[in-house]
Amino acid sequence: MCLGIPGQVVAFLEETDQLAKVEVTGVRRNINIGLVRDEGIEIGDWVLIHVGFAMSIIDEDEAARAMEGLKLLGEQFDTEVEEIAGSRIE
Repeated sequence: MCLGIPGQVVAFLEETDQLAKVEVTGVRRNINIGLVRDEGIEIGDWVLIHVGFAMSIIDEDEAARAMEGLKLLGEQFDTEVEEIAGSRIE
């Protein structure tokens, strides 16, 4: 099962305007922000991440509600976070 996970943008990578470092539950990973770049994404924004791509920009309240719901999934959520922790986009 693939889930959309909320994460907060903490940095943009200088090498490309398509990648950003995003924090999800304390784990920081590079994700592709090409799909939301034209929306004016900024450091501190929350995004909904699916398979390494930011699919949309969301607000902090929506991110918190999404995380609450995802945590109710238990093992499926834990597996998704483990996959994020083990992923690499460079």
